[in-house]
Amino acid sequence: MTQCPAMDLSFNRDPAWLDSEYNNRALVPEHPAIFERWARDSQAARQQGPALIDLRYGHGPGESLDIFPAQGRGGAAAPVLFFIHGGYWRSLDKADHSFLAPAFQRLGVCVVVVNYALCPAVTIPDITLQMVQALAWTHRHIGVHGGDATRITVAGHSAGGHLAAMMLACRWAEVGADLPPALVRNALSVSGVFDLEPVRLAPFVAPSLRLTPAQVRKASPARLPSPGLREGRGRLYAVAGGDESSEFRRQNALIRPAWGRDTVPVCEDLPGLNHFTVLDALIEPKHRLHALARELLGV
Repeated sequence: MTQCPAMDLSFNRDPAWLDSEYNNRALVPEHPAIFERWARDSQAARQQGPALIDLRYGHGPGESLDIFPAQGRGGAAAPVLFFIHGGYWRSLDKADHSFLAPAFQRLGVCVVVVNYALCPAVTIPDITLQMVQALAWTHRHIGVHGGDATRITVAGHSAGGHLAAMMLACRWAEVGADLPPALVRNALSVSGVFDLEPVRLAPFVAPSLRLTPAQVRKASPARLPSPGLREGRGRLYAVAGGDESSEFRRQNALIRPAWGRDTVPVCEDLPGLNHFTVLDALIEPKHRLHALARELLGV
């Protein structure tokens, strides 16, 4: 693995170059086969269970989640892995990512896989607030399903990695009087986007996201103050695939200098992985990424 360099918010603003760096489906021609495997394995995970599907955390479009209860806990409350899918905030679904649950269920982890409304029907700040709502619901209700509300780790891939970091930075006491400041214990960002300005300018995705400069300032983790380790807040681990585009590796590198080494003790590129196979590594027992997730979860 390679350690992340110092933060640099400058980047090449040429539209064609941005498309070449951020269009991951074009960069990984075999992505249809990967998506088909994810869908197939996810269907099997839901069928094999245990699983509770399409629980509502709100009343709006896309506001639902799936819970995969822990196995082998013997009645003890389980740490919670709250997973947010990617897809540039405009595609994919929680149903495509159920395949992640069984590996963690067997470790005694309660897994929550969440959905959200998709751009352009909503904005990225709207989706961020949906994730706040989903996590508040999880904190209030996960105990009924065997989860420990004081041990929630948020993980996300790509757009979900961005949202995971935003959840660590959330001021939870302002969301609800019953919510603890450290509602999110730790976070794991896999190929996350920490500065939204480049995707605001990338032609292939800009019409869907409709980002404004004000939204970029409001919803870019690298442009926000560090959540620090105050009030019991945990740490962020940030990783990207070593075979990803230079921009995704630069994005991954932004968060440590922005938030500090204490808050982001892990900031790495994982060799031999592209933007999609890096997510597969999350459930490979011998892979470093899986070990990092277990470290955050305490299992």
